[in-house]
Amino acid sequence: MAASYISVPRDLTRVKSKVMFNLTKRQLICFSLAALIGLPSFFLIKHFTSVNTGVMGMMIIMMPFFFMAMYEKHGQPLEVFAGHFITATFIRPKQRPYKTDNHYNAIERYARARQDIQDIIMYNLAMKPEPKKTKGGEENLDDFF
Repeated sequence: MAASYISVPRDLTRVKSKVMFNLTKRQLICFSLAALIGLPSFFLIKHFTSVNTGVMGMMIIMMPFFFMAMYEKHGQPLEVFAGHFITATFIRPKQRPYKTDNHYNAIERYARARQDIQDIIMYNLAMKPEPKKTKGGEENLDDFF
């Protein structure tokens, strides 16, 4: 009797559940979209040109859907990988300068800001007029504020 072996993958996180025809749900959706867009485009192109041109046009139209279904790099599908690529290449600046915030300088800035605030408060207190006394010896607080 011949022994049959079943290969079991070591990394079970990479195993994907198959839905139908040994395809994942993502692959089924992408292939269905490719068929829904590609077949009518073939008949439309074939109506105006030859069959060979219609087949080539259908292949070009369906190819992005096949790539979205099948391509995966480092566990990321094509649109996530393309989004990261576009962000890194076109959106973010090419050179990112290395900037540090020295803790000692931050403490100095904080102390300088506190001193400036104290100076402003002392200046405002020195510039305020004395409150006027009323006949009864009470201070008139309306002029003070």
